[in-house]
Parts: sequence; structure tokens; C-alpha cells
Amino acid sequence: MPSRLSDSVFSEPSGRPITVVMLGGALVQASGYLYYALLSDTAPPHLIVMAAGFALSGVAESLPADRRRTAGALRVTAIVLLLVLLALTVVAPDAVFGT
Repeated sequence: MPSRLSDSVFSEPSGRPITVVMLGGALVQASGYLYYALLSDTAPPHLIVMAAGFALSGVAESLPADRRRTAGALRVTAIVLLLVLLALTVVAPDAVFGT
């Protein structure tokens, strides 16, 4: 009997509406990173990590329906990336936020 987690992670990609939201979020995060990089000498690294997580999720949702395993692998990668960022925020906030 397959688990509910496996069913949700390796389900068919959701399609266009979710893809637009995720890739739009990645664009907003990357724009924020570039904004800070251009206006100051340092750019917050958490913005580019979040942009990568959103982009991976957006690409996973934009794949055709027969690419369920690839979409699942991209979703898992995005989740792990964002969980590592969350863990670093708790353990070493100076490394994440650069204060």
C-alpha cells in the first residue's frame, strides 16, 4: 500500500496556475537579491536560495504528466533545499542573514 506522502510527492504535475505562481515567486526573490546586490556591497544569500527552491518547484509543476518521477525528484530537492535554509536560520542566523 503506497503512502500518502509518496502519492502527493510523486503525483502528476499541477499545471499552469501553480507553475506561474512558483516561477513568479522565484523571479521576485531573484529580483530582491539583485536589488540588494546592486545597491549595497552584500546581497542576502537566503534570497537566492529561496529563489532556487521556488524555481525547482515551478519547473516540477510545469513538466508533462508522464514525467512524475522527475517532478517528484525536483519537488524533493526543493523541499530539502528550503529545509536546509530553515535549519541554518535556526542554528546560525548570522550565516544566513549576514548580520
